[in-house]
Amino acid sequence: MPVRRLPSNPNLDQLKYQAKDLRKDHAGRDPGVAQRIREFHPRFHKATDVDIFDAQLGLSDAQLTIARECGFPSWTRLKRHIEKPTLCDRLDLPHHERIEDATFRRAVELIDAGDASGLREHLKRHPKLAHQRVVFEGGNYFRNPTLLEFVAENPIRHGTLPKNIVQVAKAILDAGVEQSAMKETLALVATGSVPHACGVQLPLIDLLCEHGTDPNTVIEMAALHGELEAVNALLGRGARMNLPVAAALGRIEDCRRFLPRTNSRERHLAFALASQFGHVEIVRLLIDAGEDPNRYNPVGGHSHATPLHQAAGAGNEELVRLLIKHGARLDLKDVLWRATPADWARHEGKTEIEEYLREQEALKKS
Repeated sequence: MPVRRLPSNPNLDQLKYQAKDLRKDHAGRDPGVAQRIREFHPRFHKATDVDIFDAQLGLSDAQLTIARECGFPSWTRLKRHIEKPTLCDRLDLPHHERIEDATFRRAVELIDAGDASGLREHLKRHPKLAHQRVVFEGGNYFRNPTLLEFVAENPIRHGTLPKNIVQVAKAILDAGVEQSAMKETLALVATGSVPHACGVQLPLIDLLCEHGTDPNTVIEMAALHGELEAVNALLGRGARMNLPVAAALGRIEDCRRFLPRTNSRERHLAFALASQFGHVEIVRLLIDAGEDPNRYNPVGGHSHATPLHQAAGAGNEELVRLLIKHGARLDLKDVLWRATPADWARHEGKTEIEEYLREQEALKKS
């Protein structure tokens, strides 16, 4: 789920009121609030709605949820951001302009310029750079990146990448990089629209896998972001096919094969992916296996919405009808915009779907 970006002049008192409202909505057992808490409060990451509603939610818990929902690790860090901002707190600036360390910032400039030889020399003069991290807050990823992670252009800073970005990445890898940094970079590359558009996504995947990065760690993320070429490249690099990946690719026979030996997490994610990509028969298969169409999608998987929101927004009438037939609620609102599936259809210009959903809403009320 995307974080809620703070306004240019955030008000701490207003955020305190939001925390109090969160507690009230928790007491009211609002399923959308349960989803927010599950996504952003680490103690409830794997909790069910019932577990969340039955738990005591103190003011500190609500404040932590609000802080993390805004992209900060704690209420204390959010408070410091508002009361004593520094350059790195300038959320209106692209990430490279928020770097306070001049040596690290110069290395990023060399990456962006495609100056592989200059970067090699810079790394020789400052060998610790290959292992150093910088801190960014106010987002839901790219919070503590190493230098290598800047080669992915994810999050987008310039909207393009140097043609020789593979050679630039190799210069950093040759300087010595931890596996954790390579894993994070592979995730950013495999889910990034800019590497894809620039034609360097697959070569970067190859490079990182050649250096020992496990493709299994990112394949589901690539599927969730619709980067199916990356998914196939990761499979080619030895990643294992599983139920969620098969659901994203529309491989129903593989889904049937995997289904009997999968766990709840895999089935929930597969249901979200099959709905996202409009694979109606796989959705039907998973409903028959007991998946609930009224659960919000899992954390990391368009978790602000339900399968019916996605089907309505995509204009997939067959899928919309199937989900409603099996009890999908028409009144559930997404977490970000507080909109119903019919509202999503209207926003995306899917007039016939909207009309059908409004008709169903009227029938439910009559």
